[in-house]
Amino acid sequence: MSIESGMKYQISQSIKGNFNSAESLTVTTNNGITVQFTLEDGKGHGSMPLDHLNYLLKRANLTPVTSNKRILLSAENEEKIG
Repeated sequence: MSIESGMKYQISQSIKGNFNSAESLTVTTNNGITVQFTLEDGKGHGSMPLDHLNYLLKRANLTPVTSNKRILLSAENEEKIG
């Protein structure tokens, strides 16, 4: 999986304490060695080696948050029609 700037990950309950009890983190930069991120709700920021982020993903401690733009668009259209 390619880790790019702007990607958002949900933090599992078991490791939230390591991330100031934040629900999610968003990648701000990835230089191929280190990943910088921000935590939601202004709970902080940090960095970690890319290998460690991949390890957390493999263990399911972090899960990618995917947004389905198609669902969002159809919901907006229903509001306009109704």
